[in-house]
Amino acid sequence: MIPIFVLLLGLVAPSCWPAPVDLPVVRGFEAPACTWCAGHRGVEYRPAPGTPVRAVATGRVVFAGPVAGAIHVTEQLPDGRKVTYAFVRRVLVRVGDQVHPGDVVGLSSERLMLSVRLGQRYLDPVPLLARITGRPRLLPTDGTRPRPGPMPRFACATSGFAR
Repeated sequence: MIPIFVLLLGLVAPSCWPAPVDLPVVRGFEAPACTWCAGHRGVEYRPAPGTPVRAVATGRVVFAGPVAGAIHVTEQLPDGRKVTYAFVRRVLVRVGDQVHPGDVVGLSSERLMLSVRLGQRYLDPVPLLARITGRPRLLPTDGTRPRPGPMPRFACATSGFAR
């Protein structure tokens, strides 16, 4: 089954990103008090092992490998931000690959963390993630045309979790 964010990706506002997995955030961003202080430098998901991890933005893979015993994939965005997918079970991209939103960069372990960094400063990814707004609609799966009506749209999260 294709996650709905992939099907409706064309409706995402340019500043919004689809989530790397179609699941709710289980732990949010907690900014550290200083560069070396404790904190939670991203948002965390609990996918089933082997779930495809999808790129959230267009960028170039600059790192794919182990860090302190966990596998990470990092992409550099044109605006200087770096997006990291941590705790990946299996990497499906190589350093130098160009990725776009929705491209599979790896397969998850039972834990996945998405973090965003600009220079040495970690940013809360939640305001960047898209969420579905509007009234949900059931669509036919037998190939018939859906009845006319408004489709759900994506919007950037402004506070709280993206899902």
